[in-house]
Amino acid sequence: MKRLFWLGVGMAAGAYVTRRATQAAHSLTPAGVGANLADGLRELGAGLGAFGAEVRAGMVAREQELNELVEQRTGMPVPTVSDAVGEPDPEPASRPGARARRAGR
Repeated sequence: MKRLFWLGVGMAAGAYVTRRATQAAHSLTPAGVGANLADGLRELGAGLGAFGAEVRAGMVAREQELNELVEQRTGMPVPTVSDAVGEPDPEPASRPGARARRAGR
């Protein structure tokens, strides 16, 4: 029984060492190097995307803080970019004198 146990341990260790050696050999081939490089670039892109999202969230939070501070000190609401985007500019004809200027009067 003791010999059978050690035979099993030896077979498991041999399979593990063979698998690790095969993986190490594959990582040194051009395909393995390319795969490692692709994985690294993918992780870098994900990290940059997460960093950009954090920066944008921080910018929005800081802008809100500054707007609240300005509104508190001046008593006037601060127009934000999102407010200006939702409202189209008035038509040229709806502004006073626009029709007269276009007609050359």
